Amino acid sequence: MNTAAQVSSKHEAPQNRFTSGPAIVLYIVAAKLLLHLSMVARYGIFRDEMYYLACSRHVAWGYVDHPPFTVWMAWISRVVLGSSPLGVRLLPILAGAAVVWLAGTLAREMGGERFAQGMAALAVFVVPLYLIAHTWLTDNVFEQLIWMTCIWLVLKAVNTGDARYWLWFGVAAGLGFENKYSIAFLLVGLLAGVVLTPHRHFLKSRNLWLGVLACALISLPNLLWQVHYHFPFLELIHNIRMSDRDVVRGPVAFILDQAMIMNPILFPLWVGGLIWLFFGKARPSEDPSRDERMHDAGRYRLFGWTYLVVLIAFIALKAKNYYVAPIYPLLFAAGAISLERMAAGRRLGTWVRSAYVALVIVIGALLMPLSVPIFSPENFIRYETVLGLKPPEIEHQQNGPLPQWYADEFGWQEMVEKVAKVYNSLPPEERARTAIFSNNWGDAAAVDFYGPRYGLPQAISAHNAYWIWGPGKYDGSTMIILHSDGRGDREHFQSVQAVARVEHPYSRRDEYFDIYLCRGLKWNLQDVWPKLKHFD
Repeated sequence: MNTAAQVSSKHEAPQNRFTSGPAIVLYIVAAKLLLHLSMVARYGIFRDEMYYLACSRHVAWGYVDHPPFTVWMAWISRVVLGSSPLGVRLLPILAGAAVVWLAGTLAREMGGERFAQGMAALAVFVVPLYLIAHTWLTDNVFEQLIWMTCIWLVLKAVNTGDARYWLWFGVAAGLGFENKYSIAFLLVGLLAGVVLTPHRHFLKSRNLWLGVLACALISLPNLLWQVHYHFPFLELIHNIRMSDRDVVRGPVAFILDQAMIMNPILFPLWVGGLIWLFFGKARPSEDPSRDERMHDAGRYRLFGWTYLVVLIAFIALKAKNYYVAPIYPLLFAAGAISLERMAAGRRLGTWVRSAYVALVIVIGALLMPLSVPIFSPENFIRYETVLGLKPPEIEHQQNGPLPQWYADEFGWQEMVEKVAKVYNSLPPEERARTAIFSNNWGDAAAVDFYGPRYGLPQAISAHNAYWIWGPGKYDGSTMIILHSDGRGDREHFQSVQAVARVEHPYSRRDEYFDIYLCRGLKWNLQDVWPKLKHFD
């Protein structure tokens, strides 16, 4: 019996269902769920979460800075699950658990046995970047889930020869466009992989082109929205590039960042996975007619090309280093198979596997407080100092003592309380015409999230999606201004008074500002609103 057939035979051998590969993957999924659910309310609600929830009050086919899919999830969270931390975060926590499960499933589909399936799931579990993203109601966790769903569907098409999987791939890719435009890079990478390998025969399949049509139809409403508003997303991206807000990394630094943000101990696993995708032996195809051609090295080479194209594209475009993150579960699955087979039947290999798993668990646990709010802020600062390890900088921000992802969970409710004191101190007749205006969508979203418990109206802002929603009923006669230094306000209002100070020891330092009560705008707010647009 040849090696591939032996692997296939082992793959199909009956196992105790409680100790099988799928069972081990589910145990890891359960541990991940328990971790996130126990930490769900440890700190506060994240800035971006409040923004998506604010967008869910203005359901549309698009927004200035993102497509609508995550807003739909936010609407479900807000309307069905409520605005508690658990209600806000339950869907992304479940999506993150699904990513872990898919990693193990990919390993199994590519011929991995029990060790490979568990190793792939464990690797995804301990990635710091994933631990962060799988807590929040943002587009990143759904992006990872959609990318892995697309890859699983292509993998099934490759293994079975059944082109109908390409139709469902198109549906998933269409949803990907409704979630985050970065799905385009995965599609380009997969196209390159198909063209550069014998799988190019799929290009003749009617189902593949039906999948392309399905993708186009599903993504069309958002495209029409962008056209209607003159492509605000492109304007946003241009303005961000001109502001130099993002940290631009050179090719070598960008690749080194991948090793850091994906957990350094996993670097040999995903590099080994990339090599295996190009040169490793696959188990026999489920389509016997394809065995002679595709059961040895090369069946999964298209995924190796996919990764390289995605990586090179993001480097060339000077993108943020974490934009490549959604594809790594595939490499973890491939690397786990490579490690499993290298060590198969060898006592030393068994020890190597065991030692590596132990290292992954230990280092994953050591790094976990950097991504999961296990400690109080005070103890986190001490722990980070002792550890002496900080992740690569992504944006030029004044973060204070905490990293950006933690700092953006502090200070919001305290800010809204101060706004409420100012607002509720006004006479009733003035209060009715008083607008709460923020120069930043983050503060406006915080007012919308926490404001109802203090009797506040929804905020207005000229920043990103808030600008499209307009100034409401307000004429500018009385405004509470947030996130301003007051200088421009004195040019536009007859009266400008600093009435409160916003600062929190653990929030970002650029969230330290005075609250201004401004009266007598020199123009009607309704008339000047189009000129206030601020996309970045």
